[in-house]
Amino acid sequence: MANILNIQTSISGENSISNKLSQAVINQLLEKNPGSKVVTRDLAANPIPHLEIHHFSASRVPDEEKSEQEKEAGKYSEESLKQLEEADIIVIGVPFYNFTFPSTLKSWIDSIAVGGKTFSYADGTPKGLIHGKKLYLNFAIGGVYENGLIENMEHYLKTLFAFIGITDVEVFQSQGLMVPQLKDENLAKTVAKIEELV
Repeated sequence: MANILNIQTSISGENSISNKLSQAVINQLLEKNPGSKVVTRDLAANPIPHLEIHHFSASRVPDEEKSEQEKEAGKYSEESLKQLEEADIIVIGVPFYNFTFPSTLKSWIDSIAVGGKTFSYADGTPKGLIHGKKLYLNFAIGGVYENGLIENMEHYLKTLFAFIGITDVEVFQSQGLMVPQLKDENLAKTVAKIEELV
């Protein structure tokens, strides 16, 4: 059994390819880990506010010393951190909007990258505090890019998660999803790869 956290970021709802890729991963995980629990967080339907100074300031105050205003400012981070801590496996759907991933995903990452909770500089160098978790990143990309753009985005996300200690990362991607001649074939290939490797 495992606790699976499913992070959805697509604005396309039932038509989302990134959600479908994530579901393919989850189906494989459930087949291999019967009885596992899946918690889905839809950041498109219920976005986390972009990081502002009052959110950041609240994160630096010890929990027992927080005012009511600071508790309110920190509620999104507290919820995200609780879900992250309880998860054994994190599955994230990553659509590609205007040459990058959705800002809602960055807001979620900002809500879990909290000094003293998921990373520390206590010994003078950054150290991730989250360990023993598996992460699946599922990229859905409308065009076809051979200029390193997608690889750079993968590297950026892997670096962000490695910073908090999550280094066991599997990446699946499907490109050409807005190209009628490529969509079905490329999607089928990616799903087949998921079924083979997960």
